[in-house]
Amino acid sequence: MLKANNLSKNYGTFKALDKLNLSVSAGEIFCLLGANGAGKTTTINIFLNFIQPTSGAAFINDISSNSDETKKYLAYIPENLNLYGNLTGVENLQFFSDLSGNKLEEVFASNLLNSAGLQSKAINKRVSGYSKGMRQKVGIAIAKAKNADNLLLDEPTSGLDPKASNDFTQLLLKLKDEGTAILMTTHDLFRAKETATHFGIMKEGSLVHTMKSNEVTLKQLENLYVETMRVYD
Repeated sequence: MLKANNLSKNYGTFKALDKLNLSVSAGEIFCLLGANGAGKTTTINIFLNFIQPTSGAAFINDISSNSDETKKYLAYIPENLNLYGNLTGVENLQFFSDLSGNKLEEVFASNLLNSAGLQSKAINKRVSGYSKGMRQKVGIAIAKAKNADNLLLDEPTSGLDPKASNDFTQLLLKLKDEGTAILMTTHDLFRAKETATHFGIMKEGSLVHTMKSNEVTLKQLENLYVETMRVYD
């Protein structure tokens, strides 16, 4: 569903991404781990066609990421989701669905928000009063309304309290079970181990380790991450 082939991005002499290869199939969650500047967000931005690679290619459902056609197969939730604060949760969902050509009736939109974990009493309140966790649930509902096969997330649990982070994790696992291919960047090793089917550890634009979640314990993952950061410094 998501594939990177020898993906590189240079800014002058600086290599933001160096020959990255990865793939994420339906029903998989691939977590990219690494320090700030490792190339995680650059990878996401190339898949989103926000920036162009210097060499190599990214594909969504076997279609090049620089094609507008990929937009219908892709949903994105950034670290800080921009919603319209003067609109309610259901109005935001309806608005963003309208933009993608999918008109939602209010009852259906409300049900989608409920299925994304937003409490019924919050659905018709203005988003300006929402916590970050509530906003992320609206983002999940937007993705579900789009019926996107693939979901990109950039530090989605950053700043969430433990309960909100756990709620978000459960939503991602549900999407995985429904067959969504998910690529997520995160600094949270605990949530990554709890959520991911696969890990990739990035350093200075390179993917230096990849593994399946069931191949390592959380402690082993933590040790490998720390050792990787130390060895490559």
